[in-house]
Amino acid sequence: MKNICVFCGSSPGADPAYLKIANKLGREIATRGFGLVYGGSNLGLMGTVAKSALKRGAHVTGIIPKVFEGRVQHPDLTEIIITATMHQRKAKMFEISDGFIALPGGFGTFEELLEMITWSQIGYSSKPCGILNVNGYYDELLMFFDKSVEMRFVKPEHRNAIIVDIDPKKILDKFEKYKPVKIDKWIDKG
Repeated sequence: MKNICVFCGSSPGADPAYLKIANKLGREIATRGFGLVYGGSNLGLMGTVAKSALKRGAHVTGIIPKVFEGRVQHPDLTEIIITATMHQRKAKMFEISDGFIALPGGFGTFEELLEMITWSQIGYSSKPCGILNVNGYYDELLMFFDKSVEMRFVKPEHRNAIIVDIDPKKILDKFEKYKPVKIDKWIDKG
């Protein structure tokens, strides 16, 4: 593993624990010698995870769509990549990252995480996807994932491949041991 991509909010959120865990995750990524790939903003959880990783010497790559260029981009990144669209941004994040972690965030975070999980499910990706479930932020989403298994839209193996933890060290430990699921996505293929 070389680069970890972090999806998270450009807002700090309502709970101070979100900023605290973003700081811990940036520190842990740097401590392990990984690079950080993220959305390029200097605001909210995005800015905190980047600042923490940079402070400890990590190579930090921000990938930002042209529409946000010069408005919210972090000024001290090791590398900044400007893309024409949000779709190109995600494609570049996928291309240069070896695993994906979601911190708390909004619609953009959800969409990025779910696309990576989908790519894993259909066999397009063998990279680990994880969620740092800070103070239960993702509890309802995880319950919905469980319901999708119960309703036979998702196989249990695919649901269980989503790595969930509350601790940055533990989630990265699990990433280093990750084995991709190699089964067909289809449940009733008849």
